[in-house]
Amino acid sequence: MTDIGTGSYTIIAQTAAEMMGVPLDRVEVRLGDSTFPVAAGSGGQWGAASSTSGVFAACDKLRETVARKLGLDPAAASFSGGKVRAGKRSVALGEAAREGELVVEDAIEFGDLGRRYQQSTFAGHFVETAVHAYTGEIRICRMLAVCAAGRILNPKTARSQVIGAMTMAAGGAIMEELAVDKRFGFFVNHDLAGYEVPVHADIPHQECIFLDEVDPLASPMKAKGVGELGICGVAAAVANAVYNATGVRVRNYPITLDKFLDRLPAVG
Repeated sequence: MTDIGTGSYTIIAQTAAEMMGVPLDRVEVRLGDSTFPVAAGSGGQWGAASSTSGVFAACDKLRETVARKLGLDPAAASFSGGKVRAGKRSVALGEAAREGELVVEDAIEFGDLGRRYQQSTFAGHFVETAVHAYTGEIRICRMLAVCAAGRILNPKTARSQVIGAMTMAAGGAIMEELAVDKRFGFFVNHDLAGYEVPVHADIPHQECIFLDEVDPLASPMKAKGVGELGICGVAAAVANAVYNATGVRVRNYPITLDKFLDRLPAVG
C-alpha cells in the first residue's frame, strides 16, 4: 500500500509507538515498495483499519519476544518511556537488541465476520445551498458530515480526509463533467482550464463530527475506515438542497444550468 495523502504513515507510526512505548519520532514507517508483501492497498476504505491491525499484531508479538529476551514475564510486562517494566524490574527497551536486531512477523485475517455482522460505516450529510433566482447559479453555503466509524485513530487526519472527500463530492455534484469526443476517444476538457474543480470560494464552511464509539468486532483496533464516508451521500444532499430551494429535481450530475434553468420558478 501507499500513503496517498490519507495519513497512513501517521497512524501506522502511532500504533507502533504506543504499542512499544517509544516516542513517535523513533518509529520509521516504510510503504510502497514492491519488495514488501502484498497489502490491502490504498482505497476502498480498508487501508487504515487493515494496516494498523497488522502493525498491532506484529507489535504484540514483538512485545512478547522482547520480554522473554529480557527475562521478564510477557503477561506482566508494560512498555512505556522506552523501558520495559515487570514487577520491580525496569529495563531499557534497547537492551533487547544488544546482541542483534529482533524481527517478528504476524498477520491479521478478518475471516467471515462480514457475513456474520454488519460492519459498515455510517454517515449523515447535510448541505445548505443558495440558488440565484435569476441566473440559477448554485452556491454551497454550509456542509456538515456526522460519521460513525468506530475508533478514530487520528482525529485531525480523519477530519481532513472527510472534508477533502466532501469537497470532491461537491465538485462532482455541481461542476465536474468530462467531455469526451467519442469519434476519436479524445478528452476535450483535459486540463484545469476546461475541467472545473472546487476552489476555496466554492466551499465556504464545513463541519465534520465523529460519533464517540468503538467497534469491538471490526478489527483489533476497534476502528473502521473513513475515506468513502466523506464522499458518499454528499452529491445527493446537494441535489436535495437545490430541489428544496427551487422545486426543480435534477437527476443527472453535475447539476449545471442547462439542466434546470428553463424550469426555475418565475420571479415576480
